Amino acid sequence: MNRPARMMALAVALGGMVLTLGGCNRLAARDHLNKGVEAFKSAHYEEAINHFQQATQLDPSLPMAKTYLATALAQNVVPGVTSKENLANADHSISLFQEVLDKDPTDVNSAKQIAAIYFQLNNFDKAKEWQKKVLSVDPKDAEAAYTIGVIDYTVAYKNAKDALAAAGQSDDGEGNVKAGKKVLQDIKDKNQALVDEGLQYLNQAIQNRANYDDAMVYINLVYRRKADLDYQDPNAVKTDVATAKDWASKALGARKANEEKKNAGPGGIVMDSSGNMK
Repeated sequence: MNRPARMMALAVALGGMVLTLGGCNRLAARDHLNKGVEAFKSAHYEEAINHFQQATQLDPSLPMAKTYLATALAQNVVPGVTSKENLANADHSISLFQEVLDKDPTDVNSAKQIAAIYFQLNNFDKAKEWQKKVLSVDPKDAEAAYTIGVIDYTVAYKNAKDALAAAGQSDDGEGNVKAGKKVLQDIKDKNQALVDEGLQYLNQAIQNRANYDDAMVYINLVYRRKADLDYQDPNAVKTDVATAKDWASKALGARKANEEKKNAGPGGIVMDSSGNMK
């Protein structure tokens, strides 16, 4: 066999070996992916992370491998902890979800996961930013709108609580009319935008999910914060508190209806409080 022919034969043989190795790697990657899923389902997150990492190394193009690895890493993020290890897990997870989004900017799941990680780390500005990205892709995502409202309430409540505590008072949840005007003005300055935005997004959540009882609970809570802001108008304060109580009542009704629907039998028959079918 002449030299050119030998070189051609060698190239073909090596090409076949590469294809064979590639095929073996892909099979091994899928095996690790499946094992990782089983470990994750059993809450063995470190084991799952190890399998998902090997899957991505063996076959970087394997669908879902990065998403699964990022999800497992996110599961290991401890809420509120700012240790080096915890932040490293969070950053690694976020970077992997971002890689997924770089290929598919409409991947709502990855955006929601990033928002959830920032929420766990109490980085509320970033969490809201990412939930708003979710809504830019899917305006009807009720959970994203709800979460923005929850964040706004959480920050507003802390602002009010801290301002009242500094004045030696505690929150009464009904406008804090006994607090001084200076304290209430301070609360208003800090909370006006949060209250307005919170009500906007919580109402959006209910528009997209009519019986969203958790969103109703938070509308009740945000109206109690709104009562602080209307301190100069006693009638407005009373209206805010009354509206809050109305939403609390609606939340109870919606929760009951949701539970009845969930517990309904195959034929949709449920029992009322008197034991009658309806």
